[in-house]
Amino acid sequence: MRNVLVTGATRGLGLATAQRLIGDGWFVIGTGRTETDAIRELLTDHHASFAFVPFDLADIDGLHGFVRAINQDYGPLYGLVNNAAIGLDGVLGTMHNSDIERTLRINVLGPVILTKYVARLMMRKKEGRIVNISSIIANTGFSGLSAYAASKAAMEGFTRSLAREIGRFNITVNCVAPGFMATEMTSNLHGDKLETILRRSPLQRLAKPQDAAGVISFLLGSGGDSVTGTVMTVDAGSTS
Repeated sequence: MRNVLVTGATRGLGLATAQRLIGDGWFVIGTGRTETDAIRELLTDHHASFAFVPFDLADIDGLHGFVRAINQDYGPLYGLVNNAAIGLDGVLGTMHNSDIERTLRINVLGPVILTKYVARLMMRKKEGRIVNISSIIANTGFSGLSAYAASKAAMEGFTRSLAREIGRFNITVNCVAPGFMATEMTSNLHGDKLETILRRSPLQRLAKPQDAAGVISFLLGSGGDSVTGTVMTVDAGSTS
């Protein structure tokens, strides 16, 4: 049973990914700031294939010790899913500097530094899979989410460059870019905003977290052996 670390595993796509990977036979180490009811349920139902290690990705200085502790407690990581992110809605001109800094810290700096320490271990083993979570907003844009869009565009560039950097160690690096999904993050979408998004989709619906989790599972599994440096979109066709 191979180990995979999933950040932001307490809800939404991170939770769906943890559930999918457990079902696929992985040992999943989930992380997030606090343990939730959903996490407690996973720990009860899948105690042999799931562990939860609380950690705040904003604690950049603590990332080295976090990765070292996981390696010591659970063994080497084969997979990493950089899913944790925040999306603070607000027009840039009136957005507080601290909110911009926090968005970039959690969405870009944290995953990059985390990947640095995880990739070191993968390079020693000469194998590994890294999946970064982006968003279609990195390419389409969305009013009120400019800082979030910048952070996701950064992750796509990071993915392409890192894939070239560590491919010779038999490590793949890919990105999954979900569209608007039926999660807590989009629960405030209604009326005209929701109708506009649905009209753009040939399928006339939002993608589900489970849809993106399936693509993540593919990239981590044997089917993704020769896939690296790519951005795979899961958006019910809204950007087609």
